[in-house]
Amino acid sequence: MEVAEPKPPARAEAARRLARGCWSAFWDYETPKVIVVKNRRLGVVYRAVQLLILLYFVWYVFIVQKSYQDSETGPESSVITKVKGITFSEHKVWDVEEYVKPPEGGSVFSIITRIEVTPSQTLGTCPESMRVSNATCDSDEDCVAGQLDMLGNGLRTGRCVPYYQGSAKTCEVSGWCPVEDGASVSQFLGKMAPNFTILIKNSIHYPKFQFSKGNIEHRKDGYLKRCTFDEVSDLYCPIFKLGFIVEQAGENFTELAHTGGVIGVIINWDCDLDLSASKCNPKYSFRRLDPKHVPASSGYNFRFAKYYKINGSTTRTLIKAYGIRIDVIVHGQAGKFSLIPTIINLATALTSIGVGSFLCDWILLTFMNKHKVYSRKKFDKVCTPRRSPGSWPVTLAFVLGQAPPPPRPCTADPGQAGQALAAAAPPPWLCPTSAPPEQMVDPPEQTAEPELSTAEPSRQDSTFTDPRGLAQL
Repeated sequence: MEVAEPKPPARAEAARRLARGCWSAFWDYETPKVIVVKNRRLGVVYRAVQLLILLYFVWYVFIVQKSYQDSETGPESSVITKVKGITFSEHKVWDVEEYVKPPEGGSVFSIITRIEVTPSQTLGTCPESMRVSNATCDSDEDCVAGQLDMLGNGLRTGRCVPYYQGSAKTCEVSGWCPVEDGASVSQFLGKMAPNFTILIKNSIHYPKFQFSKGNIEHRKDGYLKRCTFDEVSDLYCPIFKLGFIVEQAGENFTELAHTGGVIGVIINWDCDLDLSASKCNPKYSFRRLDPKHVPASSGYNFRFAKYYKINGSTTRTLIKAYGIRIDVIVHGQAGKFSLIPTIINLATALTSIGVGSFLCDWILLTFMNKHKVYSRKKFDKVCTPRRSPGSWPVTLAFVLGQAPPPPRPCTADPGQAGQALAAAAPPPWLCPTSAPPEQMVDPPEQTAEPELSTAEPSRQDSTFTDPRGLAQL
């Protein structure tokens, strides 16, 4: 008796069929159906939208924004300043060591233009300033001994004493006397201040591109000793007159010298590194930074004191200084051609051109008279066939361990078997046939309507089944 050869498992065979079907379907190529609508007005809208998108990317994105470049913002920067000049007030001559604060020459410094001096202050008792709240009094009962006002000038002693001038009285305090308001003297230093010269040395570095440059021209003929800044002829002579800076900021020098203010010197380094290094030049701009129209926060002043001894007692001169503070601000951006941003922006531009097609499709499907005809031509209805035992969904269910379809009935009589098979077989799949294609050529008097043409045949493609499974997809 011959031994029957073992048959391979049904599931393994089904898995192989599924794999072959997937591999075959992987190499299929799909292409969209193209419908040509012959309508002049719609064509004008379509090309106009494409032209606008093209102009936007060519002119703004690539020419103005230079999106084909890799960029770096915020360069590494160093600023060194130096002020020169002499001025005088009613009582003395002032040099740089006295009117420039701080003297280190950094990117932020102040030039004193007016001072209020309270000389010969010593530790003792004196009337409080009338500017301090609750400082005025009529008797000692109005003053609380030991009270300390954070906005005042000392510790109250509890006595009510006459003020420095007039008949008014204020509470007595223990501190540096006399207080500032009682004996201050104003001095104006701004007569010669517009002629002060300010040297601003600046160097920048873009680490991404390994590019460095400075704002001083390298010459050995004493050029910096005799030049002043001019945007056209002396761009690389960063020596500015204080009056020129204030004027470029749109301010009146005399008013600014009395109240003080903050002026920003802004150096901008915008460099296109696709060009030579000589094309990368600094651009200077000037503007006032403090809000001059807000009285509570406009102006600029600060206090400092000079201490000395007289007959063994500590004495000081208190100075309230008004001045022009200069803030040197450096910023910039460097760019250089790079393939990656170029490809990204080109892909974005090509993709955005498709907006024209979307807009025209929306117009056709919504507003045109024959929008239903266009819809039938554009969208095909595909009927899903009934699942046969050899179709790939059944094969997939079989592989996943699902129950197979019920077996067909068998009989001994061939005729009865054929009738049973015919009864058990599913009815043939019928897909509703599409209506006869509508004539898409408009009559002569209606030439304004869209004319649609397609390379497809007018009949519906018949649905076919593939016994191999997924290969039919």
